[in-house]
Amino acid sequence: MRLFDSHNHLQFPEFDKDRDAVLSRASEAGVEAMLLVGTDIASSEKALALAEENDGLYVSVGCHPHVARHVDAGELTRLRELASHPRVVAIGEIGLDFYRNLSPRDAQMRAFREQLALAADLALPVVIHSRDADEETYPTLAEWARTLSRPGGEQPVGVMHYFSGNAELARRYVELGFLISIHTSVTYPSAAERQAVATDLSLDDLVVETDAPYGAPQSRRGQRGEPAHLAEAVAKIAALRGTTADDVAARTTENARRLVGIQSTLDAAGGERRGTWRR
Repeated sequence: MRLFDSHNHLQFPEFDKDRDAVLSRASEAGVEAMLLVGTDIASSEKALALAEENDGLYVSVGCHPHVARHVDAGELTRLRELASHPRVVAIGEIGLDFYRNLSPRDAQMRAFREQLALAADLALPVVIHSRDADEETYPTLAEWARTLSRPGGEQPVGVMHYFSGNAELARRYVELGFLISIHTSVTYPSAAERQAVATDLSLDDLVVETDAPYGAPQSRRGQRGEPAHLAEAVAKIAALRGTTADDVAARTTENARRLVGIQSTLDAAGGERRGTWRR
């Protein structure tokens, strides 16, 4: 089984003491690739440094809505510089968070629009955070998506991270060109709406994520999340859909690779490149 963790924060200090062991456990669980997602300039830079040292790690650079008040011309310039690196494959985590409101809402919207414009200019997909803000997030993304040139529409325009809306809203985002990310919390007994999204949408529209170090699955609830836990989400989705974990893993991994524009796990000779982490 080959897995792609489409959203984690392996660069965060929660992993500083045992990051190599975390990578080893991920590889043993079948995780062959990960997208390390930045939440500000410093975490984006750290993610990129980590990706330069390890095969199979890719990076999304961006400023989370929590820090939107600090996003200025200098930070946008630095994001553009970071995005020129070949391991950077997306802009994010960007969006709106009206649950915590750690930055004023007008600052969040300004930073959101500025980073969407940057992504469009660089032709990169976006990683979207939306919490208690779908009434504002959806029209903003709909307006933005209409401005994009997508020949053939093969590469998604972005991914809705840790999606917590209903299946109807998920389908509306899919129509805009987004993938929907199913988080390991799909394993929670209370996650009926998330489970419905994982069941009702086509597998072609889904990716999976851990958001590590946050949101460990039900079997490890309250503990630190790790990329290795992705297999539990895949198993749950497979059970809900009445298919195999291998099928869910293969389809979501291919979708994640399509999102970030990286090649299949099969090399030119047809051999499999295993998910080994090199330091």
